[in-house]
Amino acid sequence: MSQKNAATAVPIHDLMATRWSGRAFDPARTLTREQVTALLEAARWSPSCYGDQPWRFVVADKASDPAAWQQALDCLVPFNAGWARNAPLLVVICADPKFGHNSADNRWATYDTGAAALALCLQANAMGMSTHQMGGFDDAKTRAAFGIPAEAPIMAIIAVGYLGSDGVLDDELRQREHAARARKDLGATFYAGQWGKAFGA
Repeated sequence: MSQKNAATAVPIHDLMATRWSGRAFDPARTLTREQVTALLEAARWSPSCYGDQPWRFVVADKASDPAAWQQALDCLVPFNAGWARNAPLLVVICADPKFGHNSADNRWATYDTGAAALALCLQANAMGMSTHQMGGFDDAKTRAAFGIPAEAPIMAIIAVGYLGSDGVLDDELRQREHAARARKDLGATFYAGQWGKAFGA
């Protein structure tokens, strides 16, 4: 499937303009170890408070570790599992809530982890892949499956792969796949100088 361009107020880089969360992954295309490593390297070089790098990603690669991949798939809610089964890579995104240098609470851990997750998604887009970040998963089941500590928040599970034919989707999801990309108006969520004062392009 072709990428969708965002309707932006002014031109932005194609890497952002063409990023979207497709679901029609090609079940026949796997990722190489080098490709997976490139995705993780992009995340590794994300900014973080004190350079602490609080993100913790559990990588479940269908090609190299099908058991872990199946565990990750089984942690998804049925709606997500129905289409994510075609993605060759599932990544569980977690955050370490304590600073490494002094064990104090790191209130920026989830912020920094989100930045690392986006870096992975943009790197995937640059490599011709697609990503879909999911909040629909069983937290307790995911912790048990991967030994994730209780204090580490699980932020999302990201499906990664190449998009293929929308024939792998049911009718409802196929319609979603072809729906136009939309966002709130710029001024609805971006403010000029003070809260609530709409930024105007």
